[in-house]
Amino acid sequence: MASIAVERLAVSVSNEGFKGKDAAAAAAVVTSSSLSSSVEYPTNEALAMALENKDSNPTEAIALLREILDHPSSTSEVLRIKEQAITALSDILSREKKAEELRSLLTDLRPYFNLVPKAKTAKIVRGIIDAVAKIPGTSDLQISLCREMVEWTRSEKRMFLRQRVEARLAALLMENKEYVEALSLLTNLVREVRRLDDKLLLVDIDLLECKLHFSLKNLPKAKAALTAARTAANAIYVPPAQQGTIDLQSGILHAEEKDYKTGFSYFFEAFEAFNALEDPRAVFCLKYMLLCKIMTNQADDVGSLISSKARLEYTGVELDAMKAVAEAYSKRSLKDFEEAVNTFRDQLEHDPIVHRHLSSLYDTLLEQNLCRLIEPFSRVEIFHISELIGLPVDAVEKKLSQMILDKKFAGTLDQGAGCLIIFDDVKPDGIYPSTLETISNISRVVDSLYSKSAKIMA
Repeated sequence: MASIAVERLAVSVSNEGFKGKDAAAAAAVVTSSSLSSSVEYPTNEALAMALENKDSNPTEAIALLREILDHPSSTSEVLRIKEQAITALSDILSREKKAEELRSLLTDLRPYFNLVPKAKTAKIVRGIIDAVAKIPGTSDLQISLCREMVEWTRSEKRMFLRQRVEARLAALLMENKEYVEALSLLTNLVREVRRLDDKLLLVDIDLLECKLHFSLKNLPKAKAALTAARTAANAIYVPPAQQGTIDLQSGILHAEEKDYKTGFSYFFEAFEAFNALEDPRAVFCLKYMLLCKIMTNQADDVGSLISSKARLEYTGVELDAMKAVAEAYSKRSLKDFEEAVNTFRDQLEHDPIVHRHLSSLYDTLLEQNLCRLIEPFSRVEIFHISELIGLPVDAVEKKLSQMILDKKFAGTLDQGAGCLIIFDDVKPDGIYPSTLETISNISRVVDSLYSKSAKIMA
């Protein structure tokens, strides 16, 4: 549209005979008059001019889009153009990181929301909240914005929009670790949505409740919420992204219960779903698949799994961290394990899912190292073992006593002499299980004879 205006301007200038500075002045007059006339009554040309300027001159584009939104006309065509202008304006403000202006935009649009259908209002409100979420460091602003919208929806009696904004507010509160308020909000919301039987929203809320209980380390309630989400999802069509989220959460809960094989299968299903959608969560699913392999003593399979599943966009520090842990686990090297954790602290320690299993992995690795060190000895000083493994004597002594009680090896601690005495593996005599089997067979024969005699006497 701008190019057409420029061509018309050139023709008019040449026809009038303007030259030099006069031509430039005439061009400015014509351009300003064309813009003002287009904004007087919002048209597709005015919207196109704003979209053309959104990259080169975002300030001018924002001003022009606001003028379109401020127009008092409410015809169907104008409302359609305003809807497109809202989408464009929220994108520009999000890209320019103007979160406060997005917040004021949502307030300024309330008269417009009274003129359009409620479903379109819900779409616009959620779109603007998503635009604010794209700006980093705005979690407090998002919570405040959601609270404002909840109050507005209550006053306007827009129940369905309120429920979705409250679900978003609960998710933000959970991310902000305000668990008590988030749990209270979700409890009331679940009761209300179940009464209305909105199953798609119910799946979202149940999943959110599952994540919240998991963060609070309440595994039974987390499993109950996930079961409720699956039950609701089975009754309706669930989008692939949502199904992938359900599978991901199922894998996390099974891994928490040390059922890593089942967890691996769920992570695999989630990875396939996110991979098809090119969702960034796919790399985390692959990362947790590698974790399950390591936890099931299959660290050697990590390399082949990465080469077969990881495409170019997935290669990076997330998979490098798990590869380093797998190599340390294969070597049974505590030193390499600690180096991997220090090198990839953001990917291991700061990931809540991986962090839950690191201590268990460290204990397993420590047990393997101790078993390897005491293997050649029948009697060895605990101080010598602590020097070999590089840990304090008290920590080594405590771990050895725990391993003896768990029957990881046969032995005893002589604390007076500060020694560990390892017993030879005693091979069980085969006569004992055979004797037990014989007695069991005799018992069955006697029971059978008793039942037959009872039938004859009857």
